[in-house]
Amino acid sequence: MPVVCWCALVPLRQCVALAVIGSWIPLMASDYLTEGNDPGRTAWMKDENVFTPANVKDIKLLWKVKLDSQPREMHNIFSPLIAERVTTARGPREIAIVAGISDDLFGIDVASGELLWKKRYESTFAPTDKTVYHTLCLGGQTAVPAMAQVAPGKYTIYAIAWDGRLHQINAADGSDVAPPDKFLPPNGKPYALNVVNGVVYTATAQGCGGVPNALYSYHLATRKASTFQPAGGGMWGRRGAAVSPEGVVYMVTGDAIFSPLTKSLGNAIVGARLDDNQQLQLVDYFAPPNANWMRARDLDMNVTPMAFDYRGRKFLVGTSKECRLWLLDRDALGGEDHRTTLHTTPLLCNDDQAFDAKGVWGAMAAWQDSRGLQWVLVPFWGPVSRSFRAPIEYGRPKMGGVAAYKLEEATPGQWRLNPAWLSRDMDMAEEVVVANGVVFAYGSGEDTTQTLPDIAWNEPGGPWVGGGLNPYSERRIPSSRHATLYALDGQTGNELWSSGNQITSWNHWSGLTVANGRAYLGTFDGTLYSFGIPAAARQ
Repeated sequence: MPVVCWCALVPLRQCVALAVIGSWIPLMASDYLTEGNDPGRTAWMKDENVFTPANVKDIKLLWKVKLDSQPREMHNIFSPLIAERVTTARGPREIAIVAGISDDLFGIDVASGELLWKKRYESTFAPTDKTVYHTLCLGGQTAVPAMAQVAPGKYTIYAIAWDGRLHQINAADGSDVAPPDKFLPPNGKPYALNVVNGVVYTATAQGCGGVPNALYSYHLATRKASTFQPAGGGMWGRRGAAVSPEGVVYMVTGDAIFSPLTKSLGNAIVGARLDDNQQLQLVDYFAPPNANWMRARDLDMNVTPMAFDYRGRKFLVGTSKECRLWLLDRDALGGEDHRTTLHTTPLLCNDDQAFDAKGVWGAMAAWQDSRGLQWVLVPFWGPVSRSFRAPIEYGRPKMGGVAAYKLEEATPGQWRLNPAWLSRDMDMAEEVVVANGVVFAYGSGEDTTQTLPDIAWNEPGGPWVGGGLNPYSERRIPSSRHATLYALDGQTGNELWSSGNQITSWNHWSGLTVANGRAYLGTFDGTLYSFGIPAAARQ
């Protein structure tokens, strides 16, 4: 695989000579084919017409299915992808595609919860007794797959197995569309795939298996792969890389010094784009003024940024464990000095500036209401900041919650993210998805603490036992609780419905899917839940 060298560090607007590989086409909202629904990762289901603020009170548990998926550390199944009309041997079916951490893939009939097919990848990677497993580097399929509709009724799934090979799979029956092809080094930790104009994008993080932290691309027609290494640390945004309408791929970095002079872009948002030779090249970057202060306190950028357009402007929104938002202009990311935002919000949470159990860890959402107003939604862990105030509040969350901001132009050219509402308390609030004015969010119920008891390094439970990093999972799994799904009014944040105690397990680093009047959540025990509007209650 070719390694792309560092290119000239110039603002994005000066890189117009670089070729834009195709145009950016939003995905059909009746399908949910990639994490965050669209290439920009906004999680806005624009064409959803089943859920409404008036009928979500009627949501019921439609079915739940226990999948034969073996957990690894704290991971098990991921949020499903949804293809609405797949042509199968039994006729058209709406199918959910669910990835399991242990190199499994499942096809489920959405109408009934029936398992249609199961696939386990044949692996070329042979673990040894020196292969290290722990909570961060657990091995297995860590990237949520993506799908594309290649013909009417025909969908192809793109998935990366533990051995780094890219699989192309028929959504109808789990058969191979093409032979698995080498994409990434084995035993890495790729994140959710994004497929745009025939190119698969992902990012790897945390140095798992010795794999560099980098952005990767794979051109499906030419089978040409490339990588861009920003010399930063972990690139672990939950939804993987975001791709803008201009074809720029955005991802966050962390756990490294920010120093452009030494070509290290730690604690930054980097933007890269394919050149004429199908190689990823850096085109722009942004780092907050306190990037190295954040790094010293492990307050890294760890959330996929969102790319969206509004009133003729090209925006990018990012956040981190520090728990404030950066509003950026995609035409000049960070301005001339790469450090200047259009607006930086005050803290939303994490007054203690702690590296665990507080801050933003899930995935944001961005949507426009019927009046054309732009909203940005942010889930967070831990207590809301003492200084944060919204016009509408449903208490002062202690375990987590969701905050809504409006993107407003205070004066011509002066844009701000202004607080609009603050949700009820949620137990470790995670991903947010918006459907027809309804905000779906969930609390994972996970024990998110990472600090260790004050014991010797080599004692049982210590950080270094048996020559490997203690995974913490033995402590966190028993003390985790249960997930709860919520439906909120997008205008006010008022709770319209919740799953209460119906979900009996929790999840770690999974996600939420909403499509066609159903909301799906997978849990650590391998159960996929489908909540939705019964046919009799649909208007």
